[in-house]
Amino acid sequence: MTVPMLKIGAVLSTMAMVTNWMSQTLPSLVGLNGTTISRGGTSERIVSALYPSPEEGWQIYSSAQDADGKCICTVVAPAQNMCNRDPRSRQLRQLMEKVQNISQSMEVLDLRTYRDLQYVRNTESLMKVVDGKLKVASDNPRSLNPKGFQELKDKVTELLPLLPVLEQYKTDAKMILRLREEVRNLSLVLMAIQEEMGAYDYEELRQRVLLLETRLHSCMQKLGCGKLTGVSNPITVRASGSRFGSWMTDTMIPSSDNRVWSMDGYFKGRRVLEYRTMNDFMKGQNFVQHLLPHPWAGTGHVVFNGSLYYNKYQSNIIIKYHFRSRSVLVQRSLSGAGYNNTFPYSWGGSSDIDLMVDENGLWAVYTTIPNAGNIVISRLEPQSLEVLQTWDTGFPKRSAGESFMICGTLYVTNSHLAGAKIYFAYYTNTSSYEYTDIPFHNQYSHISMMDYNPRERVLYTWNNGHQVLYNVTLFQVIKTSGD
Repeated sequence: MTVPMLKIGAVLSTMAMVTNWMSQTLPSLVGLNGTTISRGGTSERIVSALYPSPEEGWQIYSSAQDADGKCICTVVAPAQNMCNRDPRSRQLRQLMEKVQNISQSMEVLDLRTYRDLQYVRNTESLMKVVDGKLKVASDNPRSLNPKGFQELKDKVTELLPLLPVLEQYKTDAKMILRLREEVRNLSLVLMAIQEEMGAYDYEELRQRVLLLETRLHSCMQKLGCGKLTGVSNPITVRASGSRFGSWMTDTMIPSSDNRVWSMDGYFKGRRVLEYRTMNDFMKGQNFVQHLLPHPWAGTGHVVFNGSLYYNKYQSNIIIKYHFRSRSVLVQRSLSGAGYNNTFPYSWGGSSDIDLMVDENGLWAVYTTIPNAGNIVISRLEPQSLEVLQTWDTGFPKRSAGESFMICGTLYVTNSHLAGAKIYFAYYTNTSSYEYTDIPFHNQYSHISMMDYNPRERVLYTWNNGHQVLYNVTLFQVIKTSGD
């Protein structure tokens, strides 16, 4: 009995940072994937969509067909903070605000009551004296001579400040009655909400959402590598720094490291800013500074597994700098590689050596004199920085605007200026190349850094002082063991 053949072609369009910073800061830009599987050699599609609106929940459409009769299943996920926009949640938030106001009023009442009570206690002895004198005068009116009358009058005058205190007590008593009524109303509303939604509805919903997100993410990871077929519209994250620079997150898969690093400039820089999260980077807050022991050249830096890999200024030396220990773990010369604007990209900027990471590991893109200025790709061992394998693409590096690696394939842009597109691809698995025509919107007209992050499946770019993200669409063929 033979195992039937199963081939699945898939278009994977991923919207970045589904469970990280974008869901909080840019919820309207986040999406997850739906999956379609068909047998007998028929292609499979994965349909990706933005959230139609933050109020809509999980939507699963199945048993639909496209124009070619292929089955389509689409999953549209809500923003993670959807529950915060639920009408019942808004009602709860309003109730919490009321409770907070009541608490503040109670604190004011408590402080005022304590202060006035102290005043009353201090005047207690005075009131006893006045009361005694009044009793004596009442029992024996003749004993109240002019001097005694004046003393009694003075004592009463001392008690006059008590009148506004007593008036305040009356006002506070009315406030207490009002607060009591508000608390009673709050209790009734909370009971009604609890009866409507049940005691565990939100917790159960949250667990279901997390489970579905985990399953979708797992599916996305299993689909893995593919051929680039499209690039999304740009998502501008921040405008900061000079015209040239680089920014990145850790490319390690898997990783829970949400830090963001920014390196402004391409010439003799040593200052690296480390932000705690993407949201902090967007706001320019909560960062620490690393001062590198050696200056960098170009913008082709990459962070992998907590270490920064960069090209040392005026050399072809690659340095591995560990952020937590703030030390250089290893440095090694990339034999024969040009440097100091010998073989840069078309925009210059000492971009001779471009380091990058994809699903297959750490890469160096550069060129040498023996290769006549054509782009050379070398796969590096991340610990020792030794060259594991090298490919000559035959493509002149000075004609390239920028380049990046996805799934072992080098993609090259034809320019760093407006109107750029991805028009050359070199496949290391087959040592072959082809010319492509993949447009993308170069919004700010001068890209000086473009790198793929395999963990988030997005392109990071530094575009004329703007930090910009692009989502990617991949086409892939997955074969079973029976193929």
